[in-house]
Amino acid sequence: MDGDEGELVGVPGELADEVELVDALLKPLADRPVDMTDPDWTVRLGEGPHPLDEAGVREEAETALRRLLVLYERGDEQTRSAVREPLNRCGSFRRATHVPGLCEEACAARIDIRPLLLEVAELSSAEAKYGMGSVQEILRRAAGRDPAGLW
Repeated sequence: MDGDEGELVGVPGELADEVELVDALLKPLADRPVDMTDPDWTVRLGEGPHPLDEAGVREEAETALRRLLVLYERGDEQTRSAVREPLNRCGSFRRATHVPGLCEEACAARIDIRPLLLEVAELSSAEAKYGMGSVQEILRRAAGRDPAGLW
């Protein structure tokens, strides 16, 4: 992070702009039609390059995500709320930078991710927005699974 680390009150404008730019570049890929009448539609959906690679924005997206995570980890509730705003607005960015694969890799390497899931749950919102429970509840449930993980 290149700012004053004592002043964590929101998302710097250039970081929010970067997330929105990456989101705009990913959106046409995310909005492509899917022929769900094709019996192999799920296989076809997984074929081809990852959207971050197809759009040529992997480095920018991963850098922006790392910066957001640092703000989220170090910030107070006001800062964490501000970090969630661009993620709520930028659905294509949010979906393309998902982390369930990291959980699977950690489990395959026999790394116990339960403490990490519980630590992130403590920082996460308790507000249930989409009918699946809050992020806090989802992470606590994931920590209770055997093996631990989001899915």
